[in-house]
Amino acid sequence: MSDIHALSGAYAVDALDDIERAQFERHLADCPACTAEVGSLREAAALLAETTLTAPSAELRERVLSGISAVRPLPPVAGSEPEVTAHEPRRRRRAVRFLVAAAAAIAIGTGGVVWQQVNDDEPSSQTEQVLTASDAQRYTVNFDGGATATLVRSQDLNKAVLVTEDMPAAPADHAYALWLQHDDVMVPAGIMPEGPDNEVLLSGDAATADGAGITVETAGQEPTEPSDDVVALFTFDA
Repeated sequence: MSDIHALSGAYAVDALDDIERAQFERHLADCPACTAEVGSLREAAALLAETTLTAPSAELRERVLSGISAVRPLPPVAGSEPEVTAHEPRRRRRAVRFLVAAAAAIAIGTGGVVWQQVNDDEPSSQTEQVLTASDAQRYTVNFDGGATATLVRSQDLNKAVLVTEDMPAAPADHAYALWLQHDDVMVPAGIMPEGPDNEVLLSGDAATADGAGITVETAGQEPTEPSDDVVALFTFDA
């Protein structure tokens, strides 16, 4: 997955430079997952303005300092390299959300309010909610060369997410378009961002859909009907 997805946290708190901001905003226009994530992060950041800071009590300061001295940090493991997987950008986004939430906890905690533990395993974006849903159904298409496209659908959430790995680029001046099938009608569900590895939240009614599809369409357009250049089809009753 492209590293640009990992900039959603920094964008939400206005921590990008002008070049990064312009690049991310172009990406944001075609990425529903990042749009949803930026919205949720901005809502969390807005709560900081509603807090009132007061000096912490002497008891709280003493308790925190004594706890720090009792923690023994683990040494790094020598000779090992971290394994990078297709889901690494998703973990980086979780880390960004953890830092934002931790900053909020510090701002509130200095006022003597009870510290709140942040559960990094709890899905907070719509994409992650679908991928970790208890009723998630997965449909995978394998391509020549090792590329895969997996459609994950949650009927309870009425959402679907397309996960691609090693997906070849669309032809020049073209893009991959996503569709949800309702009976014999293909309904537009979004445009896949550039890059071999993606997690894309489809728009539309996924719960009642019969299937989904990927087609090749002219770049820069929002097609209302799929072309004959079909890349993959997913049948939900299979």
